[in-house]
Amino acid sequence: MKTNFKGKFAVVAAFSLICALLHVGAARADEIKVVTSGGFTAAYLELVPEYEGATHNKLVTEFGPSMGTTHNAIPIRLERDESIDVVIMAAPALDELIKQGKVRPGSRVDLVKSYIGMAVKAGAPKPDISTVDALKRTLLAAKSVAYSDSASGVYLSTELFPKLGIADQIKPKSKKIEADPVGGVVATGEFEIGFQQISELRPVKGIDIVGPLPPGAQRVTVFAAGIPTTATHPKAARALIEWLASPAAYAAIKKSGLEPANSK
Repeated sequence: MKTNFKGKFAVVAAFSLICALLHVGAARADEIKVVTSGGFTAAYLELVPEYEGATHNKLVTEFGPSMGTTHNAIPIRLERDESIDVVIMAAPALDELIKQGKVRPGSRVDLVKSYIGMAVKAGAPKPDISTVDALKRTLLAAKSVAYSDSASGVYLSTELFPKLGIADQIKPKSKKIEADPVGGVVATGEFEIGFQQISELRPVKGIDIVGPLPPGAQRVTVFAAGIPTTATHPKAARALIEWLASPAAYAAIKKSGLEPANSK
């Protein structure tokens, strides 16, 4: 009887310890604030439930462009010292925030490679953009052109259009779409063609993606994650970033039209 009592006591004690540890683990679960730009949004939203289920951490997510001066743009958020644990944005813009001391040095981790695509309203004829010359003809023939206020739009307006020698012809009929998806204004027919990261065009209803920009015109953008100096949960932020960069995230990344940055 004595031995049996001790055995029962040990089982009860062990069960109590497990319950206590589970309670402590739940109490220590972090609420991680993430701000992601549009290029990674579709993949990220698919990955959130999986990560929360595995870690019991809660991801509080907001959205904003990598560049620009709109209220929700990531640089503007950090300029006003908003508390953010993880930012996911175009790598060149992230590097600039690191230089400014807004994001922790050494925290950058590349997540994906993104390609620029062109879209038209669903059912509309798809212009030829298979070569640089074909793209140039399509741009000149288009009645109106929309592009984003983030990495892809900056490249188009400041580099590609001048490189093609059509910047002056394009300017009167083109518009930078601030803070909203370019696909939206194409779907309504407000603009005939629109350019943005393919991963940002894919979720938009009412458009057809013509395809990626051709070689010689394409600009591959790396989207990376970093930890702002305002982060309140830097350790949990680091763990999240490492998971987003791991093979566990590759399927969702590829589904969204992106390429994992570190896959072979």
